[in-house]
Amino acid sequence: MNVTAIFDIGRTNKKLLLFDEQYRAVEEISETLPEITDEDGVPCDDLALLTRWVQDQWDALSRRTDIQIQGVNVAAYGASLVHLDAQGNPVAPLYSYLKPFPPALAEQFYGTYGDVMTVARQTNSPPLGMLNSGLQIYWLKYTRPAVYQRVRWSLHLPQYIAYLLCGEITSDFTSIGCHTALWDFEQNRYHDWVIAEGIDQKLAPIVGQPVAGYAVTAGGEKVPVGGGLHDSSSVIMAYLARCQGPFMVLSTGTWCITLNPFQTEPLTEEQLQRDCLSFLTVGGITIRSARLLMGKEHDHQVARIAEHFQVKPDFSRQVNYRPDLLPPGKSSFMPACMTGTGPFPDQSAGSWDLAGYASAEEAYHHLLAGLVDMLTVSIQLIDNDVPVLYVDGGFARNAIFMQLLAERFRQKQVYRSQLPQATAIGAALYIRQDDEPVSGWTFEPVERRQPSVIPGD
Repeated sequence: MNVTAIFDIGRTNKKLLLFDEQYRAVEEISETLPEITDEDGVPCDDLALLTRWVQDQWDALSRRTDIQIQGVNVAAYGASLVHLDAQGNPVAPLYSYLKPFPPALAEQFYGTYGDVMTVARQTNSPPLGMLNSGLQIYWLKYTRPAVYQRVRWSLHLPQYIAYLLCGEITSDFTSIGCHTALWDFEQNRYHDWVIAEGIDQKLAPIVGQPVAGYAVTAGGEKVPVGGGLHDSSSVIMAYLARCQGPFMVLSTGTWCITLNPFQTEPLTEEQLQRDCLSFLTVGGITIRSARLLMGKEHDHQVARIAEHFQVKPDFSRQVNYRPDLLPPGKSSFMPACMTGTGPFPDQSAGSWDLAGYASAEEAYHHLLAGLVDMLTVSIQLIDNDVPVLYVDGGFARNAIFMQLLAERFRQKQVYRSQLPQATAIGAALYIRQDDEPVSGWTFEPVERRQPSVIPGD
């Protein structure tokens, strides 16, 4: 069997998937690796353990005689760097992007290179501390100077995994362009601060083609290896490879991220302040994005509703869409987990009062109405009247959510996208560069059941 192998490295699950020629997942190995802490006691991925896991999986895969490996690629979470010495060995932990960034160092950085919003506008990166991965290198230089001196290459995680497979040191646009504060979107090159600090000398050459190098199987065959993709960019690559534009994609999960490849205007200060940013495609083309921490908020409030009404924790999975349970006007929902994020970053955490609802079902309808109100604003921030909105991920299977979203965007065709393993398939499509259909990928149009009532209006 001819297969394409994809390492899909998430924060929680590390996966190796094998796809056949129609992009059906024929095998999946998934493992949760225990975290460790860095020298400051902050939890982070165990880089040594992750390295061994990738190498062991590839070693076992390359020895198999029942498959023919056509290519290997990587999709991994962004904003994480592996720092290598001249011999290619890691010299520091895989620091978490959740690690606090010292306020005094932030003051030093912006005092030297411009005010916060100027840098944010130029780099299309909201100020997010260590989540701006370029600032992780800056942090290393000034807080761990001895370690920094040993660093020859700083690789984003997807490119490090690719390096383990083929030995090539590379960078790619999708990792460079994901809220790193490294790339100047106005000048289409590394930002002046990166050059002034000499950090560009520690960043590997950018590879703009599907194949970054070759891995060798136990049988001596050379297998093409992709340079690795940032996971959110990998998802949009699947759509760009197969869908006619213009369109937007709403990728739902813990974060609900709207991606618009057809919005080319520079981000405004307002957009940056309201959690909009830009990604780059593998070819260096800008993709506009807006974020909402909706999945985390949803799960938090569902747990509260279940406790308040003494129902099962998973009650929401059995709730059917009932227009009569929707609020007649704007929902009274108040978010608890979104402060500092999304289109209303200054909104303080509130305690949503559930006492006025007659049932868990009613409270759940009001919760989703409130969340969709916020999501609508997030989407509109980067919408330039594209006619199609694809929705994938967990919320695409939520009939109430999809119905409310379709009502909010009556001028668009809203589709429920069924694309299992979208992140991995995007990476597989890129390394293979073929026109084979993706088996099982369907688009289901959302039927608007209630044209006369739009919750929140």
